[in-house]
Amino acid sequence: MECSSRVISKPYAFELMLEQPSALDRLDLEFRWGNYGIRMLRFHHTSFPPGRIINFHKHSDYEFHYIPRGKGTVVLGDIPYPLQEGMLYLTGPNLLHYQEADPQEAMDELCLHLDIVKLEPGHSPSNGAASTEDWGMKWEIAEAEACIQQLQSLPARPAADQYRAMDCFLTAYRAWYENQPGLFTVLKQSIIQILLRTARSYASVPQSDLPSRDMKHYRYQLAVQFIKDNYMEPLTLEVVAERVQISPRQLQRIFRDHTGSTFSEYIEQVRLTHICSELSLSTETIDQIAFHNGFSSSNYLHYVFKKKFGMTPMQYRQQHRILSPSTS
Repeated sequence: MECSSRVISKPYAFELMLEQPSALDRLDLEFRWGNYGIRMLRFHHTSFPPGRIINFHKHSDYEFHYIPRGKGTVVLGDIPYPLQEGMLYLTGPNLLHYQEADPQEAMDELCLHLDIVKLEPGHSPSNGAASTEDWGMKWEIAEAEACIQQLQSLPARPAADQYRAMDCFLTAYRAWYENQPGLFTVLKQSIIQILLRTARSYASVPQSDLPSRDMKHYRYQLAVQFIKDNYMEPLTLEVVAERVQISPRQLQRIFRDHTGSTFSEYIEQVRLTHICSELSLSTETIDQIAFHNGFSSSNYLHYVFKKKFGMTPMQYRQQHRILSPSTS
């Protein structure tokens, strides 16, 4: 009797949300929790294809991120952190951040984007009726205050979703999907639970910082990848420095430290590598090859190429030309 070797992948817990991943974003939901007003801006599932980058940006509100599947990287402030299934991170007001899916693996994300504002405490009615401090309100006020204050002081780093805040996304989505009675209440409770569980998940996060050289290496990797993807464009030190959010002087120093050459020399080497390949394999003219690889003219390519290799591009082509079977 033969045993089957077929691997059965586990079902994706949030498969239902893939049908209409942004459905809850259309709901104009706002409510009061204790002495805070909470307005839901976004409440959705999103997917990052392999290598997808969301460049540095920031919000004036709170955005809660959870990773139900896949892996990638997030840069919070100026420190990169790896992301994987089961992790969460919070981007509070004005925190500069950058997101990137793994080059080989897609990354899914559950996102809750909230506007949280402090409200005036309730006042007791003059007719002798129960005040807002009665009927359990004082407990809600105290819990909301403690939770929001904790969220405001959380470290800018990912944590494990050990209290399953992600489950609340599916609870809220299913209530909408099935048109359950009390949808507003379910959504409100789901959001409050996400806030409480997220704050609780950070209780045991260590406070140590990464060495600064790790950030330099990461920015070097970002710059190198950007150059490799865009070497055919008229790249400058200033353009690439802006992309990785540092000064041109810092980027120049990083390239010297990592390669022993200048930024310009590195780009030149990348371009020449591609040009050598095209000279050997393609039938394009020298002018076309120069233009497609970021050189302003074939004359300038001629100068750089001869200085580097001791021969002209045409001489290189004649020596290294690989003929196809149809032309041999």
